[in-house]
Amino acid sequence: MSDRVVAAARAWLGTPYRHRASVIGAGCDCLGLVRGVWRQVAGDEPWVVPPYRAGWRGDAPGLEDAARRFLRVAEMGVGRVVLFRVGRAVRHCGIMVGDARFVHAQERIGVVEADLSEGWRRRVAGVFAFPVN
Repeated sequence: MSDRVVAAARAWLGTPYRHRASVIGAGCDCLGLVRGVWRQVAGDEPWVVPPYRAGWRGDAPGLEDAARRFLRVAEMGVGRVVLFRVGRAVRHCGIMVGDARFVHAQERIGVVEADLSEGWRRRVAGVFAFPVN
């Protein structure tokens, strides 16, 4: 399963950032990326994402709801979804594609593969696995 997740995540590289979108090649935000990979590896999304604003101050409600659909795991690993704190709130997510690499959608940049630097590691708020299909 992790190979499928990694291939699906990397297929989104270069997709422009678009708030609340989830269309490969056309646009997505971080949650839209995870939703799109879900559709590719696990089937139809089992939830409807509520509207959310850019710059949300508290925990992002879409991320909280999505986290309930995944399997919480203790360790980070290839193919895992990682939630990150921005300030005190959980407001960002990405998908691990290597031991220290992840794919995520970033404002003004789009979907990129990046190093899981010490700064990102300190912000990890939860690690999840896609359900096995």
